[in-house]
Amino acid sequence: MGEPVTIVSEGVDLAGYLARSSTSAGSARYGLVLVHGFPEGPQTAAVVGKTFPELADRLAGDAEWTVLTFNFRGTGESEGDFSLGGWLADLRAAVDFLLATEGVEGVWLCGFSVGGTLSICAAGEDERVRGVAALAAPADFNDWGDDPRRFLAHARSVGVIHHARFPPDPDAWARELREVKPLALIAKIPPRPLLLVHGANDDLVPMIDARALADAAEGQVELRILAAASHHLRHDPRAIAILLGWLDRQLV
Repeated sequence: MGEPVTIVSEGVDLAGYLARSSTSAGSARYGLVLVHGFPEGPQTAAVVGKTFPELADRLAGDAEWTVLTFNFRGTGESEGDFSLGGWLADLRAAVDFLLATEGVEGVWLCGFSVGGTLSICAAGEDERVRGVAALAAPADFNDWGDDPRRFLAHARSVGVIHHARFPPDPDAWARELREVKPLALIAKIPPRPLLLVHGANDDLVPMIDARALADAAEGQVELRILAAASHHLRHDPRAIAILLGWLDRQLV
């Protein structure tokens, strides 16, 4: 159903996958960017987002949307090294790519974990994004920004930074971790549709983060808490069913 594509972000080639609906009319004109999160374990950057093309095919088939997923710089087969500003630039490039795809008239974002938080940030700064679904999303990047040296070492260990001399300006790299404010940016999304899904048993991102994001949006959000669900909502059928229902409600 889909095909590999290349997205260029600030001169960096990103590996992407574009899944199209079997229909060329109706909801196929709606485009969704599907966004993966940050690698969790040592040297897992090479496989993060590996199952997202499968999910893109599922959403393209069931919802009849055009769905784009991609690997952020430093992950999968994409070039480059991680920076928070770089990942936001990658997401903007993905929005540009999908909006330039033949037949696509509007773009929504759906992100998991850090991908959800970045989707919120990107939508807050880009009114072209018509709605956001964020699943298991952290409310801030404070854990990263409070100790950037420790986080830089962690980024190297998971494999999102490949070059020994990166970042060329460590202070500027660390400053981005402190300056990106999801709780401020989410307030700019309403009245555009906003879905937050969180697992009640998430042991990586506490449920209070979802409530903080909802409060920052002044309640103009659909918040769904899944009983007994963990952080990995990508593999929870209930979360995918909620997402499919939300996509269906975007069709106007």
